[in-house]
Amino acid sequence: MTDTPNLDELRQQIDDIDVQIHQLINQRATCAEQVADTKLKAFVAENGDSDVSKVTFYRPEREAQVLRKVIDRNSGPLEGKTVARIFREIMSACLALEKPTEVAYFGPEGTFTHAATIKHFGQAVVSLPQASIATVFSKVESGQCHYGVVPVENSTEGMVSHTLDNFMDSPLKICGEVEMRIQLHLLVNDLANPGTIKSICAHQQALAQARNWLDSNWPNVERIAVASNAEAARMAQKDSSIAAVAGDIAAEQYDLLKLAESIEDYANNTTRFLIIGQQHVEPSGNDKTSLIVEANNKPGALFNLLEPFHAAGVSLTRIDTRPSRTDTWAYVFFIEFEGHQQDAVIEKILVKVGENSRMSKVLGSYPKAVL
Repeated sequence: MTDTPNLDELRQQIDDIDVQIHQLINQRATCAEQVADTKLKAFVAENGDSDVSKVTFYRPEREAQVLRKVIDRNSGPLEGKTVARIFREIMSACLALEKPTEVAYFGPEGTFTHAATIKHFGQAVVSLPQASIATVFSKVESGQCHYGVVPVENSTEGMVSHTLDNFMDSPLKICGEVEMRIQLHLLVNDLANPGTIKSICAHQQALAQARNWLDSNWPNVERIAVASNAEAARMAQKDSSIAAVAGDIAAEQYDLLKLAESIEDYANNTTRFLIIGQQHVEPSGNDKTSLIVEANNKPGALFNLLEPFHAAGVSLTRIDTRPSRTDTWAYVFFIEFEGHQQDAVIEKILVKVGENSRMSKVLGSYPKAVL
């Protein structure tokens, strides 16, 4: 005799657990609906306005805190981030009950920015592709979309200058960040084979990120830079003489086969994306702050800007430069650092930065990427 349950008993246990999980998810969804109703009533009482479009339902700092708790309390056998991704989808579906979230992203469908949008907001979000980074900003500024997702830097190719330039004049704030491990594949349609490929298409950054692999494996095949990896995938879908360099989401979107997998030159190739919106984000307990600063045009200007961070022991996570739009041979600095602008030590630093610069603009404080 043994106390080990047989297969039928184990399956029955799973079915019973599934019922409990289902009931608890619906309880959470009901609670989310009550949260939405409470927020709306409080807004009406305070403002005398019942326009639901003006009520803030999405709270980046709250979601970051929930996901961190999921990871911290996880005891396995599933990995903490695996469980957190499940909770991300539950929260996404519950938020959609409160109010569907419309998010503009630098498109088209099938790009890594599209994948970053889903990773951050979940499958229940209404994701709307845009033709340019500037259009993403304008859609959010006008209120046509609640948030936007734009690329800001790649670990091998550096900063995305168009994103930084749009922050110069925009009133929008950074509400969050997403980090995407970039895996590139050589994709073809089901009629293609190595002998039919006459050209390889991708966004110029993807071609650069797979340059060494392409040089070694396809040295004599023409490479064509196109508007996006998704556009390359669309071209490959229609033409068996074209191979696309793109990621998993493009392969799924355009029903393509992987002629070769993980062709990126660097295994840690990662792109970081920013979430932009109109709201100020409260502290989550583990935050970053970004700002743009135009230094005074005099010796030691950069030292004077950075010295307050060193004196306070605050870690800088990024510093980059862009040409000033006002003066020839003058520059603005894009600076990121750990901490929230409401922290007392950060408040003092920002005052000193303002005193030592011609212009300083806080772009936002937001939770560090959790997933």
